[in-house]
Amino acid sequence: MRMRSPIAKKHARIEIVPLIDIMFFLLASFMMVSLSQTHMKGIRVNLPSPGTPPQQLDPTKKDYVSIRVTEGNLIYFDNAAVSDEQILPQLYELHRGNPQIKVSISAEQNALHGDVITLLDRVRSAGIEKIGYQIKTAAPSGSEGAVPAP
Repeated sequence: MRMRSPIAKKHARIEIVPLIDIMFFLLASFMMVSLSQTHMKGIRVNLPSPGTPPQQLDPTKKDYVSIRVTEGNLIYFDNAAVSDEQILPQLYELHRGNPQIKVSISAEQNALHGDVITLLDRVRSAGIEKIGYQIKTAAPSGSEGAVPAP
């Protein structure tokens, strides 16, 4: 025989509203903490002030030079071949003529990595700071329109 208890039996319940409140509080807290830890980094740019007149370009003053390294460590300044002994003096002369000169370095596919780095070291030792690199995607092997052999 079963006897019933005079005390009413209560079933356990999970209240969802307080759980939702806690989750929103945690979400907002983590968002605020993560936003305060983010440091915005950018590149400093020297923009001209509104009162300064635009600079007049001197046609005799060179402001850009393209240097190309080919296979066998042959170096060309604006498509003019330069001997190994004349590279550093020519870089010093370019820097003396224009301290803000820009240099663009490119290398052919078969040029050695060490030759390009040696050239980069010479450019930096001449005092030139504005250096760019020309990078091209690798050309597909074979001729155009050719179907690869299976």
